[in-house]
Amino acid sequence: MLPRVKIIFANGALGQVEAMADGCLGLLALGAKEVEGDNSFKLGKAYTIKKLSGLEALGVTAENNPNLYRNVKDFYAEAGDGVELWLMGFAEASSFESVLDKDAAAGAKALLQASNGKIRGLIAFKTPAAGYALTVKDGVDADVTAAMVKAQGLGEWATETLRAPIFTLVEGYGFTGDASELKALTTMEFNRVGIVIGDTTPNSKNACMGIVAGRIAISPVQRKISRVKDGALTPLAIYIGDRLVELADVETIHEKGYITFTTFVGRTGYFIADDNLATRVEDDYRALSNRRVIDKAYRVAYNTLLNDLNDEVPIATDGNLSPAWCTAVKSDVEQAIISNMTANGNLGNDPGDPDDTGVECTIDYKQQILSTSQLAVGLRVKPNGYAKYIDVELGFKAA
Repeated sequence: MLPRVKIIFANGALGQVEAMADGCLGLLALGAKEVEGDNSFKLGKAYTIKKLSGLEALGVTAENNPNLYRNVKDFYAEAGDGVELWLMGFAEASSFESVLDKDAAAGAKALLQASNGKIRGLIAFKTPAAGYALTVKDGVDADVTAAMVKAQGLGEWATETLRAPIFTLVEGYGFTGDASELKALTTMEFNRVGIVIGDTTPNSKNACMGIVAGRIAISPVQRKISRVKDGALTPLAIYIGDRLVELADVETIHEKGYITFTTFVGRTGYFIADDNLATRVEDDYRALSNRRVIDKAYRVAYNTLLNDLNDEVPIATDGNLSPAWCTAVKSDVEQAIISNMTANGNLGNDPGDPDDTGVECTIDYKQQILSTSQLAVGLRVKPNGYAKYIDVELGFKAA
């Protein structure tokens, strides 16, 4: 070999991490219709698309699947092309309750498994067959009420079994238009479920789920989908029952814990009112933004600690964990959260304080892992605050 100088590029020093698919959602289209052709849209099959033309390539049109087509179209109008979207269609006889049942192998569970845990949230809407017997309960189709129990169970299953937590938004199908009839979701404990009310056409039994999904997909996990600074939603008109949003009883719907729409004097267009989930006001995870933040922290921590599963653990002379080893694991978890979340503005850390990372991991070294094989880890992340109520004292200045 001739004399030479060889320079090798080092890698890994910057600690960069692959962006997580925080906005990856799955659409559940109940009442969709199959399209003829070997490579066309079929019920019960998982598909991924990144633009409306991807749906059209499956043979889906506004004519053969109007509700599915318009929701995907609305999604990309709001999110823009390039955003990954999973979808699955179900027969007309399907109900929210049956599709969201964690024990239904051919339901939403199949879509979650097909995505290998990539999906962060499910968006459910339906188009029942002609002659569907709508049974109203608490102002909406009784199927919506029944679905909340199943959706919460599905979210808990995805967390405990797939290690891939999700939330589910269900359209408030069949809303009567009378806000007083709605049951207060603030009395429930479904902090992985939200109900959406409001659509782009008057007297619609559906809700504009594609619009809401699109706004979620492009919003970082800590951001409220109701953030005014992000601008108005794409529709030129949104209705609650037979009334435009600005004329409807939005306040009652919001106070009862539903996700709905609003307008603001001096601003053109429509906005999401808030990101309520169907649970108590005191619940830490009542806001979708907090739900998404804590779920992302879960995924990051799980992925990091998975490296230590079944690994050797050094034991100190007193039989407890080695303090140095505890410090190393603690540092790994915190750094993973910092890289994936703090650096992306997901946490409420003080940018003026370099010591405030928004995350704290603790491991008590006084653990008898020799006899239990269990390791207890404490992890806390700091959420952002939100300016939901702004009070201004206004007066004249004398001098």
